Amino acid sequence: MFVVGICSCNQSGKTNKNLEARIDSLEKKLADTYKPGFGEFMSNIQMHHAKLWFAGQAQNWELAGFEVHEIQESLEAVQKYQTERKESKEAGMLYPALDSVKNAIGQKNVALFKNSFVLLTNSCNNCHRTTGFGFNVVKIPDTPPLSNQSFSNNNSSKK
Repeated sequence: MFVVGICSCNQSGKTNKNLEARIDSLEKKLADTYKPGFGEFMSNIQMHHAKLWFAGQAQNWELAGFEVHEIQESLEAVQKYQTERKESKEAGMLYPALDSVKNAIGQKNVALFKNSFVLLTNSCNNCHRTTGFGFNVVKIPDTPPLSNQSFSNNNSSKK
């Protein structure tokens, strides 16, 4: 009986060391896993912000809804993957403006969309100022960001 107990303890210690080694290896791999930087998230949001504007101007409400959703997803990713950045904690200030844009899109109201988009743009700038990045000024875009995308709603799958 006593011999079996010693063998069991010895096996258990060996198993624990193996598990600890595997955990250490996985933690190292996880630490080395790529995660987008804060600027990459912001560049992504900037692109969708511009595309949102042109979709709304073209009254392509399906595309506009898609773009506002992409902005929200990116903000959620910032808050999830960039927790060490103080700016992440302030990203929530954009949600009321995004809700306003979504409402305008839902109503298919161009005037309300323009006002809501200005609110969103101003909210971006307020966030930048709050977090010490006031030098990074967002504006309503003048020209489409991509020459290979149509913002017209003529191509929409739902007419």
